[in-house]
Amino acid sequence: INAEYGQHYYITNNLRMAAFPEIKSTHSLVAKHVTKEVWDKLSGHTTKTAGFTLAKAIACAVQFDNQHCGIYAGDWDSYKDFADVFDPIIQEYHGISADAKHTSDMDFSKLQGNVNPKAPVHSTRIRVGRSIDGFGLSPGITKEQRLGVEKLFSSASKKFEGELAGTYYPLTGMEEKVRQQLVDDHFLFVSGDPNLKVAGMERDWPEGRGIFHNDKKTFLVWVNEEDQLRIISMEKGGDVLGVFKRLASGIKAVGDSVMAECGKGFMLDEKYGYVHSCPTNLGTGMRASVHIDLPGWTKEGVDKLKARCEELALQPRGTRGESGGQTGHTYDISNKHRLGYSEIQLVQTMIDGVNKLYDEDVALQKKHGL
Repeated sequence: INAEYGQHYYITNNLRMAAFPEIKSTHSLVAKHVTKEVWDKLSGHTTKTAGFTLAKAIACAVQFDNQHCGIYAGDWDSYKDFADVFDPIIQEYHGISADAKHTSDMDFSKLQGNVNPKAPVHSTRIRVGRSIDGFGLSPGITKEQRLGVEKLFSSASKKFEGELAGTYYPLTGMEEKVRQQLVDDHFLFVSGDPNLKVAGMERDWPEGRGIFHNDKKTFLVWVNEEDQLRIISMEKGGDVLGVFKRLASGIKAVGDSVMAECGKGFMLDEKYGYVHSCPTNLGTGMRASVHIDLPGWTKEGVDKLKARCEELALQPRGTRGESGGQTGHTYDISNKHRLGYSEIQLVQTMIDGVNKLYDEDVALQKKHGL
């Protein structure tokens, strides 16, 4: 008996195989696709890069009762070795066919138009995740690999030029003044998320983690949080095109520097695009969002706004308001899809959709006498 996990093992085919676990998230995709048959076939297997197992991959679905997806990958191998589980989950979550291929396209010259300058947009933020080949992903990454990723990024970041130039701040040994400034800027990520903990992403905290930002605070990289690298471009106002341009040049700068440093590229799967630890982020791993005031839609009804966003392939979230406090009608509007569309398509969808929502909001304000 392995007392630590409270699991019973029995020997079969010379493999140590754990007893089929009770999956608390009964409505999760894991509960649907990890059957006893699949479990018996795969639970004794350990991946080569990070020594990851199916039990580790589904830990969140087993321990919590609130998971929708409930699975994480510990390395690129996980997606291949446990394909019997990952493939159907990914296909169902993203709505793609079994033989779909993913195409990436960061060519910003193809974008048409921009968000209407009249639209009351507070800020724009676009983020992607990237993983360096040969290293584990956050849930499975070894201590040595995590420090290796940090070292690669830290030296790569010293080569950034122009508006991308800035400073890397490791979490280990961070001065209080620096920490407080990062908190005030809303840049700091912290430990304690129960999901990330159970998934194995907070092992050896805070070692190997850190935050880079450029001097203008419009280009950020989180190192070794949920993904090896989370690359973020943001600024006040609604210049989505400008924010995407900076993101594209930032990703290229990171990729080129890492390649020059160690000869490794980003993990890019022809079926699943850029490899992330969470299968919901596969493909582009991109979330392009604006914070916009929609008083007309708020009056019309939040459920109606949600339904309209669904039609426009967008996802609305409430915001805690920009620093000006909560107005009650500021929403975070982002692209809904990640996989099966290129970055350009998703940003174009977001620009066009936000412009439509704004035009409709003006009409709704009139209708409700605002």
